Amino acid sequence: MTTMTEPTHFDRLSNRHLDALEEETIFILREVAAAFERPALLFSGGKDSLVMLKCAEKAFGAGRLPYPLLMIDTGHNFPEVTDFRDQRAAELGAQLIVRSVEDSMARGTVRLSHPGESRNAHQSVTLLEAIEEFRFDALIGGARRDEEKARAKERIFSHRDSFGQWQPKAQRPELWTLFNTRLQPNEHFRVFPISNWTELDVWQYIAREAIALPSLYYTHKRQVVERKGLLVPVTELTPPKDGETVVEREVRFRTVGDITCTCPVASTAASAADIVIETLQADVSERGATRMDDKTSEASMEKRKKDGYF
Repeated sequence: MTTMTEPTHFDRLSNRHLDALEEETIFILREVAAAFERPALLFSGGKDSLVMLKCAEKAFGAGRLPYPLLMIDTGHNFPEVTDFRDQRAAELGAQLIVRSVEDSMARGTVRLSHPGESRNAHQSVTLLEAIEEFRFDALIGGARRDEEKARAKERIFSHRDSFGQWQPKAQRPELWTLFNTRLQPNEHFRVFPISNWTELDVWQYIAREAIALPSLYYTHKRQVVERKGLLVPVTELTPPKDGETVVEREVRFRTVGDITCTCPVASTAASAADIVIETLQADVSERGATRMDDKTSEASMEKRKKDGYF
């Protein structure tokens, strides 16, 4: 005979906390649908966008999203993630729009300094081109304030001028959850419904809601090299350098992005519950532990956001 375990005080508090975050996210997703004519939800197939998608399903009903999904593809994304992206969009019956940095390169609007340069920062150009093409007036993104200092500065409804730029010193107040959504011609908003979530909140929600994720998020064996305190995956795009030793390690990805700048962490966590425990013990931020491009001052997030980055 199976005995049901009574929820602990911590479980009840955790669920109330997640319920409050979910309620806020659903409110913001509905507010976007009501306030804008041509919104889109940025969808990479990563964990944060999948959490947003789950909340959107609860906000509008399965298969009834009122806006399309938009992906800016560098051409260097993990195939496990892009395959999962396509599968999830098909399951929802959602319109999926994909625009590629490679197309911007073909048009000459993106030029790399050398063939091996990361395309990650160049997504801004392709994104602004997609906004102009479809005349989007709001883009819903999965950025969180706990990820990085510049993201912590940004409002939930983040105004962008006619050049697609963010002005940190000219942000609109958001008192009592009142959002100023007025726009001038060619301006748009970036909206971040999970701004107030943390990495731990995301994983607790994934565990509670049994949200399916790309396999890269869980432990698997992968060849890596140790470089500047990071585990760099060995791929055609990120080969080992002279003198580096290739080793096989049990790893998982805390975040998934462009292959050229995204690193895994050592881990044996095989489930969302395991990752919740790991996250509780982590002393390095998600981006700090996994992103090669965040290690250099010239690639600062604030400058990128001013130039139109997510």
